[in-house]
Amino acid sequence: MSVLWISAAIGSVMLALLVLLVCRQYALQRQLAECRALIANLSKGQNIHLDGDAERFKRSQYFARIGTWDWDVDTDKLYWSEAIYGMFGFKIGEVTPSYALFCSCVHPDDRAKVRAGELRCLETGENHDEEYRVVWPDGTIRWLRETGNVVKNDHDTTIKMMGVVRDITEEKASASYLQHLAHYDPLTGLPNRLVLEERLSDALEQARISATRVALVFVDLNGFKAINDHYGHAAGDRVLITTATRLKRILRTTDTVARIGGDEFVVILQGLSPGINLQDEARSICQKIFVELSPPVTIGNDQRHIGTSLGVAVFPDHAPSMDRLIHIADLAMYEAKRSGNNQYRLGIQALSPS
Repeated sequence: MSVLWISAAIGSVMLALLVLLVCRQYALQRQLAECRALIANLSKGQNIHLDGDAERFKRSQYFARIGTWDWDVDTDKLYWSEAIYGMFGFKIGEVTPSYALFCSCVHPDDRAKVRAGELRCLETGENHDEEYRVVWPDGTIRWLRETGNVVKNDHDTTIKMMGVVRDITEEKASASYLQHLAHYDPLTGLPNRLVLEERLSDALEQARISATRVALVFVDLNGFKAINDHYGHAAGDRVLITTATRLKRILRTTDTVARIGGDEFVVILQGLSPGINLQDEARSICQKIFVELSPPVTIGNDQRHIGTSLGVAVFPDHAPSMDRLIHIADLAMYEAKRSGNNQYRLGIQALSPS
């Protein structure tokens, strides 16, 4: 029941964050479109009235953190509206904008991409739209999105680029956080079932190429519900975090440990030799896990030993496919659980490929 509650709570948080991000994005897109329209009017020679459009333009820049710029391609002179100075880490009037200054502020790894986009806009007339990082004088890194287009004279010669730039650092952080929530367990930081299946699929493919084995170990904690009921969910969370930390200690860089829900963890061990006896391999793996998880966990004033049940399935010995391998390891874990505390079972070889 607690697992369902936790899953529902996490789902609600993710949905709320997603709705907030979408609403914020919609508002920013509307304000950005407003700025672009005003810039387009400028590039066509239309006037902006000081008491109307200009004031609305400045207000949009303030609330949406959008700035306007124009670049004289012949002289390399650069104009920044007031909002842009802060986006590059400067106070208003602290520096004189120039194309050389702009380039020096762009993150070294992004300069070539930004330059190529601007040149493409100048050569083809297509709209310029680029996301890049800037490095502030104090070392802070921010994300900006720059859009612009060319302005031509009466002879159809390009004389400048004009556009807008917007700080998207918070949007990037929100998107990264949502991406993390979708792939990692928020409590332990371990990969979730989705990432587990992706990595297991890659591990099996690599094993086919290198003619090696992959061991899949299901780890279930015994008596976890009793700890939750007696000490509360905070104590249960501490047990899960401690288990995750200990399991990570026995892994190589090529291995994976994931939490797939409740008190169930899964370990992927890849690159195992095909020449070792399967029983010996399983015994060695499980003993390492038992030893690592054997120390007691401190819960309040108590020291509690947490028992485990392990189920092991090995590719290609037990099954040729990922789904079948997961099923066999899961069955083996439940068989171990029925056999008593701190037991492991090796899966039964599949009778036919599936």
